[in-house]
Amino acid sequence: MSFKIHKYAAIDIGSNAIRLLVASVTLFDNEPPVFKKTSLVRVPIRLGQDVFTTKNIGEVNIGRMLDSMKSYSLLMDVHKVEKYKAYATSAMREADNGKEVVKLIKKKTGIEIEIIDGSHEAAIIAMTDLHSIIDSNKVYLYVDVGGGSTEFTLFANGEALASRSFKIGTVRLLNDMVTKKLWSEAEEWIKEVCKPFPKIELIGSGGNINNIYKSSEKATGKPLSYLYLSSYYEKLQSYTYEERVYFLSLNQDRADVIIPACRIYLSAMKWSRAKNILVPKIGLTDGIIKSIFNADNR
Repeated sequence: MSFKIHKYAAIDIGSNAIRLLVASVTLFDNEPPVFKKTSLVRVPIRLGQDVFTTKNIGEVNIGRMLDSMKSYSLLMDVHKVEKYKAYATSAMREADNGKEVVKLIKKKTGIEIEIIDGSHEAAIIAMTDLHSIIDSNKVYLYVDVGGGSTEFTLFANGEALASRSFKIGTVRLLNDMVTKKLWSEAEEWIKEVCKPFPKIELIGSGGNINNIYKSSEKATGKPLSYLYLSSYYEKLQSYTYEERVYFLSLNQDRADVIIPACRIYLSAMKWSRAKNILVPKIGLTDGIIKSIFNADNR
């Protein structure tokens, strides 16, 4: 009998927040590996606010990033993490001082960060454990909404057929930085790839849709309808920022971005003709854990 537990960690440096996921992978004889989340820490450092408006990460946020990475390094030590990967997405790849910040973090904390492009991000997300919800007889449009960009992947016959990243993110939308031309490009692409398929379901990932799903009190695995999401969108818009924090118990850094996030999901549903959205609560960090495991077991 063989039995082993591996501990891995994933760091996702996004435009709206920085996350650390620690996960264990249990191997038992010839059985399939079991992935389990051990710890998830999220720090609301809005790098996109700096980068999308000034092209640089400001001194205050550099300091906050350093503090976060120091704490993440300590947490990984405490959890006895064997291997980790740290990926930075939209905000860091567009920051003029992004590479300098990566070097500084490496020097001060020992954590190595890789800045990845949108297609790499979409490929990692596609590695997530979707087999439990994907029916190979159905077609899905996977939509991962971030602060700086949204990744779309079309799945059919259990495989990814097409994937695209657009600079349509919640922080960009808050700062009125998404052009009509870009919205049109996303609409055209989605309509084009979805055209051959009469029936499509959406799979949504990202902190905002997870939050909406939790508040819906739906049973795990049950989808949200387009009607529910659009009515929730209207409800959000009817509240002030302060009311969303107080009455809807939203975090301060969630209460503003949740509205543009809703708009992106609803647009994707409309363009793909999807009536339902599944919310499996997976994202980039889950894909990173899977990629580390796959690399270790080739």
